[in-house]
Amino acid sequence: MSLRDKLINLFYQGATSSRKARTLLTPIGGFFFFIFVGLFILVSFQIDNILKLPQFLHNPLNVMISLPVLTVGLFLALWSILHFFRVKGTPVPFNPPSTLVKTGPYAHARNPMLTGVFILLLGLGTLLKSISLTFIFTPLFILLSVLELKAIEEPELEKRLGKEYLEYKKGTPMFVPWLRAKSKMTEVTKKYWSKN
Repeated sequence: MSLRDKLINLFYQGATSSRKARTLLTPIGGFFFFIFVGLFILVSFQIDNILKLPQFLHNPLNVMISLPVLTVGLFLALWSILHFFRVKGTPVPFNPPSTLVKTGPYAHARNPMLTGVFILLLGLGTLLKSISLTFIFTPLFILLSVLELKAIEEPELEKRLGKEYLEYKKGTPMFVPWLRAKSKMTEVTKKYWSKN
């Protein structure tokens, strides 16, 4: 069994274990997520210092740009978490909702909470004037998140939720709602031109 399969099974076992076990695993999963994000932030500041990178925005421009970005990111993350709590679940993969959440931001994107975290990282990088956090580590965090979602979390969701999740996945974009709309428009345009 590959490491990927072991991780999928670990997430599946955690998500389908007893309520008590899931409750115990939730803070552990949350802790590791926040440590992971925190390491990206700390390493980015170290890279800025080691490479002596200049600050790319100055006061008050950095504040004027970052505050709306931080507000949107925080709102999206909290709104997403609220929809998980409403169905007695958490965003931690070891204690997810027992049913597929397709309300609120989840009606438009499969991972709106992570989208909020990405936006928060961009806003934080802008606020703190960090070139590496804004332009290197946030995109790297997004890339690693996509790889983890595709390799582990989505296969676990398919295994646990079955056909309902597959249909949801097919009709709902991963992060950005209008990306799916553009691809549908492309299909419509292709069909139109192929007929004419």
